Amino acid sequence: MQNTNSSLYKVLLTQSSLKNSTFEIIKKMNLMSKKKKIYKKKGNVIKDLTRNILKLLNQDFNKSLNYKQIAAKLEITDANGRNQIIQKLEELKGQQKVDEVERGKFKIIPLDKYYIGILDATSNGNAYFVCDDLEKDIYIPSRNLNKGLDKDTVKIYLYNRRNSSKQEGDVVEIIQRAKTEFVGVLQLNKNFGFLVPDDSKMYVDIFIPKNKLRGAEDGVKVLAKMTDWPTNSKNPFGEVVEVLGMPGDHETEIHSILLEYGLPYKFPDNVEEEAGKLSFEITEEEISKRRDMHKDLTFTIDPKDAKDFDDALSFEVLENGNYEIGIHIADVSHYVEEKGIIEDEAYERATSVYLVDRVVPMLPEVLSNGVCSLRPNEEKLTFSAVFEMNEKGHVLNEWFGRTVTYSDKRFAYEEAQEIIEKNTEKEVSTSLNQQLNCEVSQEISITGEAYTVQPAIVTAILKLNELAKKLRKKRLQQGAITFDRVEVKFNLNEKAEPIGVFFKEAKDANKLIEEFMLLANRKVAEFIGSKKGVPSKNTFIYRVHDEPDLDKLASLQTIVSKFGYKNVIDTKDKKTTSSTLNQLLKDVHGKGEANMIETLAVRSMSKAVYTTENIGHYGLAFDYYSHFTSPIRRYPDVMTHRLLQHYLDGGKSPKAEAYEEKCKHASNQEYLASKAERDSIKYMQVKYMADHKDQEFEGVISGVTEWGIYVEIIENKCEGMVRIREIKDDYYLFDEKQYALVGQATKNLYQLGDHVLIKVKHTDLERKHLDFTLLEKVEK
Repeated sequence: MQNTNSSLYKVLLTQSSLKNSTFEIIKKMNLMSKKKKIYKKKGNVIKDLTRNILKLLNQDFNKSLNYKQIAAKLEITDANGRNQIIQKLEELKGQQKVDEVERGKFKIIPLDKYYIGILDATSNGNAYFVCDDLEKDIYIPSRNLNKGLDKDTVKIYLYNRRNSSKQEGDVVEIIQRAKTEFVGVLQLNKNFGFLVPDDSKMYVDIFIPKNKLRGAEDGVKVLAKMTDWPTNSKNPFGEVVEVLGMPGDHETEIHSILLEYGLPYKFPDNVEEEAGKLSFEITEEEISKRRDMHKDLTFTIDPKDAKDFDDALSFEVLENGNYEIGIHIADVSHYVEEKGIIEDEAYERATSVYLVDRVVPMLPEVLSNGVCSLRPNEEKLTFSAVFEMNEKGHVLNEWFGRTVTYSDKRFAYEEAQEIIEKNTEKEVSTSLNQQLNCEVSQEISITGEAYTVQPAIVTAILKLNELAKKLRKKRLQQGAITFDRVEVKFNLNEKAEPIGVFFKEAKDANKLIEEFMLLANRKVAEFIGSKKGVPSKNTFIYRVHDEPDLDKLASLQTIVSKFGYKNVIDTKDKKTTSSTLNQLLKDVHGKGEANMIETLAVRSMSKAVYTTENIGHYGLAFDYYSHFTSPIRRYPDVMTHRLLQHYLDGGKSPKAEAYEEKCKHASNQEYLASKAERDSIKYMQVKYMADHKDQEFEGVISGVTEWGIYVEIIENKCEGMVRIREIKDDYYLFDEKQYALVGQATKNLYQLGDHVLIKVKHTDLERKHLDFTLLEKVEK
């Protein structure tokens, strides 16, 4: 359970704050100076002495300290201060907060107020502590972080704020660092440098000694590793790992995005060399071990710019009038052997990363775009799920196993869509067998070009589209949620610079492929996970999605009500939650606030993850679901293929522990890849808007904070900030309850959901941040 107000506030909070310049920090830090007292005196009384003694003892609650050691650590050197420590220790002893374990030596008395969890830092230097054992996230002010960083695993001490029932946390131990490498700009002094991190959640710069600079020059962007954080230093120490280039340079910034999340942008030489040694010959002996389906009518439908085709569909009409539909997937596990260096690299990457201008593949190109890619007019080794289906879309029989296939045609989504749209008024012939055996081709104009397409393939696409719609309708009736979001895409020139923005929306051709991939993933999971309706104990890889948090849905309802959507989310049960949420998504579709509300709706959902412990997939309304259909770009699919073949061969269930660890790694890598993908979109948006500073845009207020409002431009989905100090017509304060800035004299509101007119004031490519000038509110 999450606290509604704090979780909502964090959703609305966007990375925006900028650090002070490095050399201002240098002036303030007095790195080697002992003159500064950590704890100031208030008159003759040391301020916060109780709290600071307890904090010190908390840092290692198994260790005892005397008053001299405590004074030294608190940098208190005078006799009066030491006497106050002695008196305070006796007071705390009487309150049973500390124990005098031997004469003059004190230890803290442990309470059930220690918790282990994850830090979720904000861009203003504070953080929240997330722990499954707590009902709500705990606020950690910056002074209590004790060198904890975003996503670190930490131990905290929980206490009530002074004169308040609200709780705060105090980090007492860093259990595990989430990351030690950071990307940023290097700023040099004569004998040392500082890395100013790109990540706004990294609240300190990294001090780099002269002998650790690796020849990096002032002002360049580098990757640096944090090596140490001395007790008396405000700043961690580090060393330069790699020089990336000048800030603002396209390749520098794209590589920076990847490295910020620990994602590679090239393969090691030995992995490329090993891939080049693989034999790609398909022998008669190998074909004899497989079901030969290369004569079945088979085709692929993918994005027009795709290079790797990891799935294909086959279609045949059976004598009984039913349809045999094959979902054929590249047999990556045939080429990538366990415990090899290609396997190790694929596991570490765990996923391909899709940036705006490139794909960073999980497998070397010779595999992903070559031998494993189901290119047209080439025989390929595949792993297949084959179904007999009737006219109603019911699966009557199923078969799983290794196959050899041959793709007759490659379609882009746009091409398949045009086939569907051109034939919507026509009925599919009842004499399908006659069409499928027809050798006469027909000319069809697709996307302005003339294509020769067999009528059999046209018929197959139309029939598959009919069946896909029936599968989708059934899913929705069972409670599936439809996030048919519009994707932001860019037209790029030869220098990878954005020259236009367009939106990509899933149409029938996309949904056709989606439904049959979902069918294969679901049926494979059911085949292993359920025996005659009873869950099996066989270890397998599931893709699971937990139910949404009711508090987050309540927060979502509060937000959407600001847009006029009243009482729309009914959480009475699973089905009403899904149906009302689907109705909301349908109602907002195509409107100015759609992208923001859809984003918040996604955030109200639990995250889908990989695991060996099946709990079903809430969003798809499936009891069993796996990932089987994309082993070229997802490592869990490779594990799924191996386990499926293991069980088909009659193997016993392996232990789950090792697979569970791999699932956790894959889930984490997928999360990092999604963040990198979002950052690449933000980068391109800022780059695009830099050329449109003189243009006025209408936008929707998508977030409100104490430092300003965020505005999403309706025309291109670019989001930027109007800082509160830049709104000149009144003095504005943040009202959290109204999600608004309120003018103190005029009572004018700038509220979540309001339409406003803006211009671009400033673009920051390195921070991927836009500053807007507010022109006026647009009345609707």
